[in-house]
Amino acid sequence: LASLRSTATRTEGGWLLNGQKTWSSRSSFADWAFGLFRSDRDAQRHKGITYFMFDLRSPGVTVRPIAQLDGEPGFAELFLENVFVPDDPANPAESGVIGEVNNGWRVAMSTAANERGLSLRAPGRFLATTDRLVDLWKRNRTEVPAAADVDRRVADAWIGSRAYELSTYQTVSRLAAGGQLGMESSINKVFWSQWDIAAQETALDLQGTDAEIADEWTDGYLFSLSGPIYAGTNEIQRNVIAERLLGLPRGDR
Repeated sequence: LASLRSTATRTEGGWLLNGQKTWSSRSSFADWAFGLFRSDRDAQRHKGITYFMFDLRSPGVTVRPIAQLDGEPGFAELFLENVFVPDDPANPAESGVIGEVNNGWRVAMSTAANERGLSLRAPGRFLATTDRLVDLWKRNRTEVPAAADVDRRVADAWIGSRAYELSTYQTVSRLAAGGQLGMESSINKVFWSQWDIAAQETALDLQGTDAEIADEWTDGYLFSLSGPIYAGTNEIQRNVIAERLLGLPRGDR
């Protein structure tokens, strides 16, 4: 990420943003976007980067939706050509700069920690999925071959969703007491992304061949497959867990 090539150039009253990003989640439907832009080309790799918010309806912004396998434009490609973002010291409330100029990397890491550790996945979504899964299991369990092991898998999904709920309460309590999200958010991200896929696959197995034509769970399953990719791939998160939490040596690159 620190090798980004999108740029921010000072101009009267603010900045001009130029660049392109292929995967911009939900930008097909959004009004605003945020992103990192290199604001000091001579700075070191993780320095000289600023975090901006910008209106997707601004002149110079092109939003090009990209259809997913299910035909829905869940994300889009963004093109920015001299997009003006205000940054006037006399009117800081209207500024599009988040945090300090040239210190956007710190803001981005805070954003990522919250995305992986708390705000991206509210417990309500997983609890609701579990309730639907249990109802499906009650209706279909007798028709599923024993080899599918759905009883254990449904129980694992139920336990996992409750564990996630309790973990979220613990995180909220720590933040309310003045604490911060740390590298442990990477553990959380790996957990919920793997849990989601497992729960969705269990639901498909409970439906048998009907799952191929049923819409009830298909969308959720397709979306779950992106979980190990966005918010930082799980491969990278395991490196973070190993090196920064467990203190293991860096592997050969």
